Amino acid sequence: MTTALQAPPAITAAGVTRSFGDVKAVVDASLVVPQGTVTALIGPNGCGKTTLMLMLAGLLRPDGGTISVAGHSPDSDAAAVRNAIGWMPDQLGSWDNLTCLQTLTLMGRAYKEKKEFARQRGLGLLQLVHLSEFADRPTRVLSRGQKQRLSLARALIHDPQVLLLDEPANGLDPRSRVELRQLVRELAAGGKTILVSSHVLSELDEMVDGAVFMSKGSTLGADAEAMVADAKTRYRVDALDKGQLLAALVGLGVAPEESDGGAIIRVANEQQAAGMLAALVRAGVSVHRFGPAGSALEQTYMAMNEERR
Repeated sequence: MTTALQAPPAITAAGVTRSFGDVKAVVDASLVVPQGTVTALIGPNGCGKTTLMLMLAGLLRPDGGTISVAGHSPDSDAAAVRNAIGWMPDQLGSWDNLTCLQTLTLMGRAYKEKKEFARQRGLGLLQLVHLSEFADRPTRVLSRGQKQRLSLARALIHDPQVLLLDEPANGLDPRSRVELRQLVRELAAGGKTILVSSHVLSELDEMVDGAVFMSKGSTLGADAEAMVADAKTRYRVDALDKGQLLAALVGLGVAPEESDGGAIIRVANEQQAAGMLAALVRAGVSVHRFGPAGSALEQTYMAMNEERR
């Protein structure tokens, strides 16, 4: 019997390509997204992220390669893929004269749910995304951030197995961003698979289980994974007396990279990091900051040295 650990991936893509005339939007994209996980899709504007997500959602046909979502191919079983996927685009297209609840009820009906069931589910989702007070107000009165939250509720209306989120944090205030991170993790814990594209890399670090990087229409695969792993070994140490800190690190056999207020060091894992901090304290160094040198995803993105389109 197949166990949860042996479950097939929720999303796979291999050698996917897509051009628009002479423009090669996606050159060679491959990825695997395990069930019940949150995976980031990262890359600069114009690298092909949205085009790839549209193909995964079955809204755009690839020129080449293969795609499987929840065990179905968008080419041969588009209806099954649509039922399995909740799609949240970068910007919500809405019917301005419909209320938020009417919008969700209509979407539920489009997925063949009974009207009252769709309405009740819509009410629950509006509460989930903190829009209950707008249930009977037209969508045209919503702010950019509120429309993003309504878009997420709309993507969830048919209880999909897979969520594709394209820049979900756009327009959200800080509290809403925190709530989005928490909600995404809760959805994954409940068994949903989530692929999220975002430029807010520091937030993705706290949200995702893995990442796929894209550059010039291609996914980077193992090279990017190695860069992320390398970035996670970089720790920043700041002390009240920088000179004492540097001397102590050298005495511990560490080759520090000097930085403002302290140094950047390499540690193999959290256990080694804890041992290094303890050793510095024993040496009398007044450490006031010790932790990762920054977002591993952000460091990897910057190290890619991508040529902007």
